[in-house]
Amino acid sequence: MKLRTLLMGAIASTAFAPMVMADGHEGERGRDGEVKIIYWQAPSILNPYLSGGTKDLESASLVLEPMGRYDETGALVAYLAEEIPTVENGGVSEDLTSITWKIAEGMEWSDGTPVTSADLVFTAEYCMHPEGGCAQGAKFDGVSNVEALDERTVKVTFSEPKPNPYGPFMGGQSPIIQAAQFADCLGAKAPECTEQNFNPIGTGPFKVVEFRPNDVITMEANDNFRHEGKPAFATLTFKGGGDAVAAGRAVMETGEFDYAWNMQLAPDVLAKMAEAGKGKPISAFGTLVERLEMNLTNPSPDLPAETRSTVAEPHPFLTDENVRRALSMAIDRELLVEVGYGQAGRPTCNLVPAPALYASDNTECLTQDIDGAKALLDEAGWTDSDGDGVRDKDGVKLSILYQTSTNAVRQDFQALIKDWWSQIGVETELRNLDASVFFGGDPGSPDTFQKFYADVEMYANNFDGTDPQNYLAAYRCGNEPKPSSQWQGENINRFCDPEYDALLDELARTGELDKRGEIAKKLNNMLTKDSMTIVPLVDRGRVSAASNTLGGVILNTWDSELWNVADWYRIKE
Repeated sequence: MKLRTLLMGAIASTAFAPMVMADGHEGERGRDGEVKIIYWQAPSILNPYLSGGTKDLESASLVLEPMGRYDETGALVAYLAEEIPTVENGGVSEDLTSITWKIAEGMEWSDGTPVTSADLVFTAEYCMHPEGGCAQGAKFDGVSNVEALDERTVKVTFSEPKPNPYGPFMGGQSPIIQAAQFADCLGAKAPECTEQNFNPIGTGPFKVVEFRPNDVITMEANDNFRHEGKPAFATLTFKGGGDAVAAGRAVMETGEFDYAWNMQLAPDVLAKMAEAGKGKPISAFGTLVERLEMNLTNPSPDLPAETRSTVAEPHPFLTDENVRRALSMAIDRELLVEVGYGQAGRPTCNLVPAPALYASDNTECLTQDIDGAKALLDEAGWTDSDGDGVRDKDGVKLSILYQTSTNAVRQDFQALIKDWWSQIGVETELRNLDASVFFGGDPGSPDTFQKFYADVEMYANNFDGTDPQNYLAAYRCGNEPKPSSQWQGENINRFCDPEYDALLDELARTGELDKRGEIAKKLNNMLTKDSMTIVPLVDRGRVSAASNTLGGVILNTWDSELWNVADWYRIKE
């Protein structure tokens, strides 16, 4: 096997090529006044290393940038970097144990100071600190050393060959933060640095003027942004909160806003809004999967926080694979798609639905089987011993607290799933939480998806780029959110299997592309098909809405949705 037989998706031109507008739209920076964006899940922090919530990652991406991004095709493009490192250009070592990034000449922070290798080294130290609770820790999986070679060059060394070395500093989930600003925010101090976390100094097209958590962010054009004449907008208002219906109307019916994210609305609702003529929905498929996470730990409020965060106290009935499997079998995914997404959704049994190389042929869950679910529970000894309609065993009832964020489609899903589960003898209590809180990552809140103080929870997320290695590494043992990590960590359901970890390590050292695909499929199946620890529901197309007067928008499912906001402009009538 040749380890250098890389590589994950196409690598685009080594320097980021700004988009050329069809109408030759050019001019002074800030020429088009204000642009208004609405995310109905309100950002609560502008530090992507302290939150896994998409609304926080994407709002921060307007300010903070990585060395390289993934474009709308999944290709790698340089942003702060001089070029994307590869084996061919010498940036990735022949043995795949290191990658060397070089900052492009003249890169500056919005405060006018230069971006240096010290900032990259510090960013790695910040995320890799054992007490920091970095939400993007999987990006640095396998990193043994990060060192500055000179003022503009940084070498990342891995503990073993890394066929996909584009974890650290690549994509919207792994941007560079300024060492000078965050110097006193390492480790356990990270969440205490309110000024830094709310007002990060960045290199992006905009800089923060005022951040009001869970409400509004006011930004203005970064005068030190590297591209002349960009951004076209002098100011940016980022409104958070409300719901998807109000956000869609604000763009497509009233024209109050220019761009609305995540139109998680029924197809007929979107079509009706578009009839008003102010804007239109835009969509693209990527790797976004709506799924159920099964809690493998006991969420009882009677237990201390540390115990509730680990499998030291296993869940009283969801640790029984038969129960998890029966819950999945009872679900009609085709109907969920029809009700919630129409052509913008596809039923799926996979956590990783794309690219095709990594997508398992797992289709067993696509057929609803209520009778089969009942039989499985019977065989496992879960029966209704007292005639109250709820199955029980050894004094434990199948009574589930099922939580998600507040959203019309998600509440429709909850109602349907509750009914299907009642048909197999499972009692379900529904809870929905404000999305800004649920996805907020506040270590003091009991209602975040990371704390998972429920039995089952539903949400969607995805990974940037086209290779799922770092995404799958989220479920490594020890990566669970817990008090000692400020409740950050991506292993939400506290899954832990040494065989899974060993397979992750094999993926990390495998270079041949087809073999990587085989391993990734096995990992996907261990989480889904083989154990039903994660129960995928819908492969969701990303659907947003853009004003008819907003030009330059390219929906990107492989990176931050706001990846090319520097190229947005106002279409003149």
